[in-house]
Amino acid sequence: MKKKPLGRGLEALIPKAENKTTVIELDINDIVPNRDQPRHFFDDESLAELASSIKEHGVIQPILVTKEHNKYKIIAGERRFRAAQQIKLERIPAIIVEVTSENQVIEIGLIENLQRENLNPIEVAMAYKQLIEKFQYSQDSLSKVVGKSRSAVANTLRLLNLPDEVLEALGKNIITEGHARALLSLVDKKSIMDVYKKIVDNSLSVRETENLIKKLKNNKVHKGEVPSTFSPFKKDIEEEFENYFNTKVMISGEFHKGTIKIIYKSKDDLHYIINKIRGNPC
Repeated sequence: MKKKPLGRGLEALIPKAENKTTVIELDINDIVPNRDQPRHFFDDESLAELASSIKEHGVIQPILVTKEHNKYKIIAGERRFRAAQQIKLERIPAIIVEVTSENQVIEIGLIENLQRENLNPIEVAMAYKQLIEKFQYSQDSLSKVVGKSRSAVANTLRLLNLPDEVLEALGKNIITEGHARALLSLVDKKSIMDVYKKIVDNSLSVRETENLIKKLKNNKVHKGEVPSTFSPFKKDIEEEFENYFNTKVMISGEFHKGTIKIIYKSKDDLHYIINKIRGNPC
């Protein structure tokens, strides 16, 4: 199945003027990394393999940079840049992009990496968080930029609620995103860490992990140990409802049952909510 292109795509973000998309050779000493770039994990082994490939075949795909003072800041391609440094390459092919804002730098870097499937889930989540917190993106506007549903963006962001040890394991591919999403259904850090250790020690599949979590929850229900809170991510879920219905939403109850309360303050609010539920244009 052909993949749906991402949001605005690089074509919409990179100016199309001919002189801005020309590949040129830059002195590697004139290039500086971007501290806000999406990729945070650089595996030494894969970096060495890339360096070896570059040594034999050269840098096939140019990096993207933007002029900053007397240097060129990397927008996308830091892994290629680091590998080129390892083999002491003097020059590297690059495309110079003129950007109007810092958030555009992050957008381009994020989308370029996503299109090449070059980021792990934690790096994607951290990039989303940075765009939201530093540049005031909403989850809705961000979903349009990256070409994913709003719920997919929200679910990726929730990964950052996991304990640091679990996040590190996900970043290093010790566990998969499926394992991480299963762990998010647990309501406290101790339970998450207990199950995480079982995943690692017993090489559990995602399905086995889900079954283990389901069994643990059933045991707690039978013992009357159901937590009084709906979920540690209740506020995130409420916010997701509030953004969808454009009004205040409150969730109350226990883990196995509860109430979702949608508040409206006018007839127009009520009609808007009804139309959203029915899937009609609002």
